Amino acid sequence: MERKKITVNSEYSGERIDVFLSKVTEFTRSRIKSLCDEGNVLLNGKVSKAKIIVKGLDEIELIIPETKNLDLTPENMPLNVVYQDEYVAVIDKPQGLTVHAGNGTKGNTLVNALLFHLDNLSGINGVARPGIVHRIDKNTSGLLVVAKNDYAHVFLQEQLQNKTCKREYVALLEGNLKTDSGTVNTCIGRNPKDRTKMAVTSCGRVAITDYKVIKRYEGYTLCSFSLKTGRTHQIRVHAKYLGHPIVGDKEYGYKTSKFKLNGQLLHARKLEFIHPNTKIKVSFESELPPYFVSVLDKLKNI
Repeated sequence: MERKKITVNSEYSGERIDVFLSKVTEFTRSRIKSLCDEGNVLLNGKVSKAKIIVKGLDEIELIIPETKNLDLTPENMPLNVVYQDEYVAVIDKPQGLTVHAGNGTKGNTLVNALLFHLDNLSGINGVARPGIVHRIDKNTSGLLVVAKNDYAHVFLQEQLQNKTCKREYVALLEGNLKTDSGTVNTCIGRNPKDRTKMAVTSCGRVAITDYKVIKRYEGYTLCSFSLKTGRTHQIRVHAKYLGHPIVGDKEYGYKTSKFKLNGQLLHARKLEFIHPNTKIKVSFESELPPYFVSVLDKLKNI
C-alpha cells in the first residue's frame, strides 16, 4: 500500500477534490473517484467524497492499495546492469520494456527482470513496484537507478524532489528549432480532451526542462534535454509544446514517420546522483541505441 500526502495550494481553492487530485497526480479523475468511494482519500484526516470542495492549505492523504493479481515472478530476461552494489543498481533499459506492471501489463516488465537478476530491492513502493525510484516510458530507452534497500530509496527520492539528481536525455525532433538553447517552464497536467495523455495546462504541476541543440539536420534537430522536474511524459509534452515533437512519438507527435520505428527517439543518456552510502557524486552515461544511430546515419546522407 502506498500513501501520498498533498497540501492544497491556494490557487486550487474552490475545486472539487477529485478534479484537484487529477491535476496534481498521475491518476485520472475516474480513478480518484474510485479511491474516494473506497474510503482511500482523506481530507484533513477524514474520509472525503469526490465532490468535496478543497481550500488552500488543506491536507490530503491519498491511499493507493496494492495492485492485485500481478504476475511478479522473477523472469530470466536480458538486463543490462551498468552498475550495482548493496545500495543501488543502475540499469540501461531497452526501448519496448515496461518498467512495472499496471494498466493491463502483468508480466515481462523491468521489475520481473530485476527480481531475477538482483538479490535485494527496496519495498517502499509496495509489491507492485519494488526498487523503482523513478520511471522512464516503455518506448524510451536509457538509464534509471534502482534502490536495493529502503534507506537508499528514501535518499534517492529526496534528491529527485530537491532537484539534485541530474537526468539528461537525447531526442531527435521533427523540424528545426529556432534557438540553440532554452528553458521550457510550464504546467503539465492531464489532457482534458484525452485523460490518457498529458498536456501543457494552466492548472497542472510546474514542469521545467532545459534544452540544447546538439546537431541540426535537414528537417530535424538532435537535442539534449535536462529535467529540472519529473512530470509524466515531460520531455515529450514539452517537445510538442515547442512545436517540434519527437520523431517516432505517435502519442504526442506525428502518426507516421519515414523511418521504421517502434517508438520515440528519446534516450536517457546521462544519470548523476549522490551515492546513498559514500555520499560521493556518481555519474553514468549510455550510448545511443543502434536504431537511433541508424536514423542519424541516414540523415547524414540526405
